[in-house]
Amino acid sequence: MSATPSQGAPVSGGRLQLSPAVLNLAVATYLLAVTNASFWSRLDEIFGATPLAQVTFAAAVWALMVMVVSALAVRWAQKPVLIAFIVIAAVASFYTDRLGVLIDRDMIQNALTTTVAEGKHLITGDMATHVALRAVPGIAFVLWVRVVRARMLWAAVGWAGMVVGAFALTFGLLFTDLKSFSTVLRGRKDLMGSVQPLAPIGGALRYAKMMLKSAKIETQPFGRDATRGARLETMEKPVLMVIVAGETGRAQSWSLSGYERDTNPELAKRDITYFTDVASCGTATATSLPCMFSHLTAGEYSYGGGLAHENLLDVLTHAGVHVEWWDNNTGSKNIADRVPSRFMTAEDDAAACASGECIDAVFLPKLRQVAETMTDDTVIVIHQIGSHGPSYWLRYPPEEEVFQPACHSEELTKCSTEEIVNAYDNTIRYTDQFLSQVIDLLAESDRVAGAMYYVSDHGESLGENGIYLHGTPMFMAPEVQYKVPMVIWTSEGYRQGMAADPACLKARADQPVSHDNL
Repeated sequence: MSATPSQGAPVSGGRLQLSPAVLNLAVATYLLAVTNASFWSRLDEIFGATPLAQVTFAAAVWALMVMVVSALAVRWAQKPVLIAFIVIAAVASFYTDRLGVLIDRDMIQNALTTTVAEGKHLITGDMATHVALRAVPGIAFVLWVRVVRARMLWAAVGWAGMVVGAFALTFGLLFTDLKSFSTVLRGRKDLMGSVQPLAPIGGALRYAKMMLKSAKIETQPFGRDATRGARLETMEKPVLMVIVAGETGRAQSWSLSGYERDTNPELAKRDITYFTDVASCGTATATSLPCMFSHLTAGEYSYGGGLAHENLLDVLTHAGVHVEWWDNNTGSKNIADRVPSRFMTAEDDAAACASGECIDAVFLPKLRQVAETMTDDTVIVIHQIGSHGPSYWLRYPPEEEVFQPACHSEELTKCSTEEIVNAYDNTIRYTDQFLSQVIDLLAESDRVAGAMYYVSDHGESLGENGIYLHGTPMFMAPEVQYKVPMVIWTSEGYRQGMAADPACLKARADQPVSHDNL
C-alpha cells in the first residue's frame, strides 16, 4: 500500500521510519563495521601500504554485502532475514576473531556432524558475551525501525534497482585495479573467507549443494575379489589387527618426532616403527577420516567420491576378515555403514567415564575380551577422542596431568600459551600411554597374533599466529594441522607368520608418507 502523510515523517510514535532499501543499507553497513574485525585486520595487512586500494576493495565488499542483503531481505521476510544475518555474523565472528577459524563448507560439515558432548565445549560465556555485544544492538535497531513500504510495483522496481546497482558497483570498483584485486582474491582466500556473514552463508549453501548431490549416490562395489593371502591362511593363531584412528594428534608435539618434551616415554620403550614425515588428507575429521580409509588419494578424494565406493573395511570383509568399528568420538563418517559398530559408554568402563565424558581407556576392557575369545582373523578400528579440544584437560585422567599449570577452560584465549600447551601435551602423553597399553595387551596374549597401526586424523593449532584448534582450509593451513604421527607395531607371531620385516619398515620410517599409505 502507499505511505500516508504520517508515515512519511522521519519519526512516528517514537520509532524511526525508513524505507526497505535504507534499512538494508544500514544493516549491511552495520554488519561490515561491527562483525568483521578479522576482515579489517587482513585487509590492512594486505593493502596497508596502498590506502586507495584498501578503501576501494572495502567499498567493493560493502557493495557486495548490500547486494546480498537486499536480494534476500524482502517484504515480510525482511526483518527475520536481517536478524538472522546479524546473529550468524556475530556467532561466526567469535570463532574467526578469537580462534582464527574460517567458517567454510568443510567447517559447516564439521559443525553439523559433531556430537552434543563435543559441541557444547565450543559454546562458552565468552562466546555469549561476544555475540550479545555485536548482535543485540543490531537486532534492537531492526525491531525498532518502522518500515515504510511503497506500492508493490514501485517496491519491485526499487528492489531490482538496488540489487543490480550494488552488483554493478561491486564489479565496477574491482575493475579499477582488476589485476591486483584478482591476484589477492586468488592468493588470499582467507580475506573473503573472513567476511561475515557472507562466508558462513556461502559455506552453508555449498554444503547443502554437496549433500543434495550426494543423496543420489549409490555406493559401488570395490575390492569384491579380495581374498585371504596364503600366509594368513596358514597362520597358527588368528590375527588381531587394531587400527587406531587418532584424533587431533600433531606430530610436532611427539617426542618421537624430536619434540623437546618427553611426551612419548612409553612408546619409546617398545619395539615400534615411528614415521617422522606423515601428511594427513585434511585438517578436520569429516575429511581426513573417510579419506584415509578410501582407495582415493588425498588429491582425488571428495565427500561424494568417498560415498560412491566401498572402503578398506568393506574390502577386508570381502576377504573374509571380521571387522568392527569402535567409537569414542563423533562416529565413523559413513566408513562403518556396512560393518558392526559401537559407541563406547560408561557401561564399557565406568571409571574411564567418571567425568561424564569417556577417556580412551574405555576401549581396553572390550579389547581384552576380544583378544581372549576371538577365533576369526579380526580387524578392530578404534576411533579415539585423543587430543580433541578445546577441553584438553578432559582427555586424560587428573592424575596424569604431568605438565602444569594446564588450561582447564574451553575459552582458550583466557589461558596462557603455556597453559594451553601443557594441557595439550598431557593429552599426547596419555595417548602414548593408551597406545602402549594396546600394544602390551596384544603382546601378552598367547591366543592371537597381534599388530597395531596408529595414525592421527589431523593436527592442531595451539595459538600459533593467533590460530587455535583445527579445520583451517588446506590452502592456508599451518603445518601443525596436517603433519601427524604414525606408529606401527607387530608381535613376533605376526612377524613370523606374515613375513613382516620390521627392518624394512624402519628403513621407510623417515621417508614422506601420508594417509594414502593406510
